[in-house]
Amino acid sequence: MTRTDVTFDSAGIPLAGHLYIPDTPADGPRPAIVVGHPGSGVKEQTAARYASHLADQGFVTVAFDAAYQGESGGAPRGLEDPAHRIEDLKAAVSFLATRPEVDAQRIGALGICASGGYVLPATGSDHRIKAVATVSAVDIARQFRLGAEGTQDPAVFQGMLDAAANARTASACGADPGTLTLFPDTVEQARQFGGEHGAEGFEYYCTPRAEHPRSAKFFDWTSIDKMATFDAFALVPLIGQRPLLMIVGTRAVTSWMSVEAFQKAIGPKEIHWVEGASHVDLYDKDQYVDPALKKLTAFFTDSLAKTA
Repeated sequence: MTRTDVTFDSAGIPLAGHLYIPDTPADGPRPAIVVGHPGSGVKEQTAARYASHLADQGFVTVAFDAAYQGESGGAPRGLEDPAHRIEDLKAAVSFLATRPEVDAQRIGALGICASGGYVLPATGSDHRIKAVATVSAVDIARQFRLGAEGTQDPAVFQGMLDAAANARTASACGADPGTLTLFPDTVEQARQFGGEHGAEGFEYYCTPRAEHPRSAKFFDWTSIDKMATFDAFALVPLIGQRPLLMIVGTRAVTSWMSVEAFQKAIGPKEIHWVEGASHVDLYDKDQYVDPALKKLTAFFTDSLAKTA
């Protein structure tokens, strides 16, 4: 497998990506998969793990940084714009469709965590995506509005909307609007505010386990009111008869979101449970990632076959 640095356009914003091409011989253009990273993540983290493995199995893959984040362009920095995240995925499909190594009629999409939510409306509204899979899928808007477990006091998000509104006014007046800090200073604080799910996120993003200097540690405040009007699952029925695979850990407190999305799908679908895995375990822990990758390889091999 060979990795190459690439850039491509997403609605006027340059995206930085890694293109993975199998080293094994092929009898023609190959099937390809767009791989989206988790919220606040970058292409070098869990997206790289999944993209590189799938390339070793014969797929051309591309992992990329979302607009406004990582090495990609766009201002303000740290903006999490659900509409543009969907546009980024479609731009990655366009990029793959132009590659000589790729069969443009056999392109799939894989989303992890927040991208697991974004690939659903991207697929629903883009018929070039022939099959879609998710790992630890969440609708980031639901997570902010309702909490990872779905039981958050509504006053929490209302307070965020107050802060977002104040930030917009401050910016209009020429003042510093500030940013929304995503992680506290210690894992103990993360556990206090977000339970074990919060602690696991801290350990992944803020320790040597997977910390990366370009991984987002804050969001621009306008991300919040953009999330308020977003529903990642509304377009799931538009996926129609294209295959859907959703991989979820049995210990993931976010699993209710994958279940909700799965229930909206009307075509061929499968929800695959990885025993003992939490949401974040499926980012990088071999005992959980390896079986997920085996399932994904079989799914995309079948759904992106030449006869599909």
